[in-house]
Amino acid sequence: MEESFTSSSSSSGLSSSITYVTYMIFDILSILCSLFVLYYLLSDRALRRALNNHIIIVLLFLGITYELTAISWDLYYLRNGIPWIESPIFYLFSFFLDYGLYVTQIVLFAWATIERHILIFHNQWITTKKQRFYVHYLPIIIILIYCLIYFSLITFAPFCEDSFEPYITGGVFIPCVFMRTILGTLDLLIHQVIPTIIIVIFSVGLIIRVLWQKRKRNQLLQWRKHRKMTIQLLSISILYLTFNSPWTILIFASQYGLSEDIVAIPMVYAVYFRSYVLFLFPFVCCGSLSELRGKVKKVFYRRQRNQIGAIESLKIAPTTHK
Repeated sequence: MEESFTSSSSSSGLSSSITYVTYMIFDILSILCSLFVLYYLLSDRALRRALNNHIIIVLLFLGITYELTAISWDLYYLRNGIPWIESPIFYLFSFFLDYGLYVTQIVLFAWATIERHILIFHNQWITTKKQRFYVHYLPIIIILIYCLIYFSLITFAPFCEDSFEPYITGGVFIPCVFMRTILGTLDLLIHQVIPTIIIVIFSVGLIIRVLWQKRKRNQLLQWRKHRKMTIQLLSISILYLTFNSPWTILIFASQYGLSEDIVAIPMVYAVYFRSYVLFLFPFVCCGSLSELRGKVKKVFYRRQRNQIGAIESLKIAPTTHK
């Protein structure tokens, strides 16, 4: 079903040239911004050790991998009209990276919205190394291992015969195990619908809990301490809900009876904007990290002072004559 949505992009007004140019620009800028944010998060010991930054770091690495592989291969196809490598193994591997990485980062961020409640309101759960391992590190490891095994099995060992014609003709490859099967429905619910609902519930819940705690206890210092983590999570949540929710809602609606004629054109745009979750993620991270903003401001301020100093020195320097 999805392949017809994608192939109808030209009739919907979303041309391949527009997609190619916008994807290429945002892909390059996003990779550069991701490297920039990762450099500061990993080079600063305090930022590197902060528990709330660990999932952000993992998501940035997943995003860079996605943009260097899946998006790059999409750009090649949009420009040349053929896959980068015409081989069934490559088609499978491209799906594994495209859908696998995309779902992994959604599930990880859904867990991040839950974990942020623990970091802010239940930090007594992570006071020891053992507690931090089981509460903080282990869930991240489990999600990564689960997604790796799950998408490896459905992609490379589906126990049915796949058709690559949709991918070759410009559509989206869907594994045969997802074609009108219970597994396809479960995959949609577990990896798309439920994570989206979790993001909504726990993001809204975080706002309510923070405001309630602030009003009840009137602890200004405590609010300042947790404000950064709250703003960071809510900023990223808005990004996910803005660009991923339309895709999830349309897929869910089409699976449960909504006519393909109704969702065809909206689906083209939903598929197109879905990638902007990863494109814009590093920029949102950069804007929500006050420490990083401070460092950037210091760099520009130092350069400005140096430029002003150089200009002033040229103005007051005595003119010598031979």
